[in-house]
Amino acid sequence: MTRSVRRTHRIRRTAWVAGAGAAALLALSACSSSSDTDSDSAGAPSSSPRLSGQVTVFAAASLKESFTTLGETFEKQHPGTEVIFNFAGSDTLAASITGGAPADVFASASPKTMATVTDAGAAAGTPATFVRNQLEIATLPGNPDHVSSLEDLTGSGLKVVLCDESVPCGAAARKALDASGLELTPVSYEQDVKAALTKVELKEADAAVVYKTDVKAAGDKVTGVDFPESAKAVNDYPITLLKDAPNTDAARAFIELVKSAEGQRVLTGAGFRTP
Repeated sequence: MTRSVRRTHRIRRTAWVAGAGAAALLALSACSSSSDTDSDSAGAPSSSPRLSGQVTVFAAASLKESFTTLGETFEKQHPGTEVIFNFAGSDTLAASITGGAPADVFASASPKTMATVTDAGAAAGTPATFVRNQLEIATLPGNPDHVSSLEDLTGSGLKVVLCDESVPCGAAARKALDASGLELTPVSYEQDVKAALTKVELKEADAAVVYKTDVKAAGDKVTGVDFPESAKAVNDYPITLLKDAPNTDAARAFIELVKSAEGQRVLTGAGFRTP
């Protein structure tokens, strides 16, 4: 009888130890699982989607140099993306967008041309002004005609080019001329600011009224002349995501880059003013 009781005690003790060991292993396993989960969570990538594909940006011609730089920056920041630009007069771009041309972003040289897009319901959200631009006279290198004012452009014998009044640079030039009470008959009206500047660069015109940013981008191909009336015709540049954007996530990211401190450094470095 005594031997049987001792045997029973040993069996019970063995079972208790085995049970305790199993419980300990279970607890360790749970801790390990929890630790692994925490570790995986800590090392998990951001919930933001990885950007890829093409981003099509319709932008005013005066943004060509600075936006091209920002496009290269964007592609480096987001491998697998490609920024495609369409630079032209803002009115031409707005007409293309409202006509159904596929694009992700529109950056205009004036609120008026942006309104063409928003009034048609083609913009997503409210456009934001990201820079401002001011007019300047571009003359032949060295300013051989000694142009020093807007009034000098009205003198006989000078071949002067203006942007068409349907585009922002032309509308701004008209506003400056009206503010000074001057009348100017150009040898041609151009469809965007780059075309007007090119006339001077090719020496097909003696002067053109363009943006400060375009004079700066041209370097020694032209000489810039400031005039006080330009302060009365400063253009705000708005940017917006388009309603039917094929690549919404990447489009939003590009707009954020433009508005960021880095984007603003590029733009002000090109001669633009902050809003």
